[in-house]
Amino acid sequence: GAEISAKEIETLFRESEDYHLAEMMNFPGVIEKVPEVMKKIEVAKKYHRIIDGHAPGLRGEALKKYEEAGIMTDHECSTLQEAREKIALGMYILIREGSAAKNLEALMPLLDEAPDKVMFCTDDAHPDDLSERHIRHSVLRCLEKGYDFWHVLRAATINPVEFYGLNVGLLQENDPADFVVCDDLKELNIQEVYVNGEKVFDGKNVLVDIPESPVINRFEAEKTDPADLSIPYREGKNLRVIGVVDGSLFTNKLIMEPSVESFTSLNRLPGVSRDRMYRNDREETAQKGNERTDLQAVPDIKRDLLKIVVLNRYIKNARPVVGFINGFGLKEGALASSIAHDSHNLIAVGTNDREIATAMNAVIEVKGGIAVTLREYTDVLPLPVAGLMTTEDGEKVAEKYRQLNRLVQEAGSPLQAPFMTLSFMALLVIPELKIGDRGLFDVNKFDFTELWV
Repeated sequence: GAEISAKEIETLFRESEDYHLAEMMNFPGVIEKVPEVMKKIEVAKKYHRIIDGHAPGLRGEALKKYEEAGIMTDHECSTLQEAREKIALGMYILIREGSAAKNLEALMPLLDEAPDKVMFCTDDAHPDDLSERHIRHSVLRCLEKGYDFWHVLRAATINPVEFYGLNVGLLQENDPADFVVCDDLKELNIQEVYVNGEKVFDGKNVLVDIPESPVINRFEAEKTDPADLSIPYREGKNLRVIGVVDGSLFTNKLIMEPSVESFTSLNRLPGVSRDRMYRNDREETAQKGNERTDLQAVPDIKRDLLKIVVLNRYIKNARPVVGFINGFGLKEGALASSIAHDSHNLIAVGTNDREIATAMNAVIEVKGGIAVTLREYTDVLPLPVAGLMTTEDGEKVAEKYRQLNRLVQEAGSPLQAPFMTLSFMALLVIPELKIGDRGLFDVNKFDFTELWV
């Protein structure tokens, strides 16, 4: 809902030495030296700040240009060869093991090959996973595989502290006393945690007060109606379809024949205003040749051809952008979420317009969250902090999240992390085909593209 330019970044850098330049996700913009992108990098260099990278699958000459621009890290490596190439250029590799993207198994050899160049990260762990595992889980798996104990511990502790200049003691003279006490060096169960010499965890309880913060949330989206999600059929045309790859942030660009039905007079959902004019957007000016007013393109469960919808949450009367997706595997129902990297608009996937709209409206009702609609039943986890987080107890949130996941599985999805996968379908910088609040986006061409082809 806002823009952060080089000017705002410089203001932040002037105010605090703790800020760095996070993920330069627009790697095509770096490679092509887009002026506004390069301004941000130059500001970071001016203030001698870390410049984090984000370059999935980038290799060869394009990678060299990316690194030469000043990019220092990458957490998107999925193969050992890719990671080795980036390390050879001087980059640091963060080995990721998140809820949807899991690269630890493939990248473990780096721990012994380049122990001074690797760190661990999760890069998105959902509540159910986070309640059971984090960095310690990655450490234990590497030790089980026989990697050098000190190399593994270094990746988890010393490397990130030194690389990012974190204000954390390293058990050196005159350092603050920041350390954990473990039961042994095999299981590494945490018995106590000390920060600046003060015990903050006794193995069961956190011993410090958690300060309250004001709740900030910008959520202007209004409830939608099934009729808003219809797609008029284009005679003689096929559909561009997002192809989901389970366990990966990458998608495939598919071409599929549409399934077509006659328009029906759908029942209006309660509380949805139809007396409104949509704001002008890109779809208003899109070519609509061969469009039929009596036929519409619809989901086809047998072919796993489902609808995907993105709605701008920051303005009123935004027009939903509707496309098609393959790989979610739903046989019924719909799911919706206001976690949709990076703009965090409202995103939904489902088997029919009515349930998609119902799930979306459940999220809109609570001003952000995740929801599942299945057989006339809707369950929602509210996320009142920016539509992304909650102030509720972590374990309670984790259990609620597990409950929603079970509903999605009951609806037929085989995905290991359906909500996490959904959140990345709106990330317009990871190939190949994604969807945003302005339409389908071809990441390889780095431009919007039409639904019909």
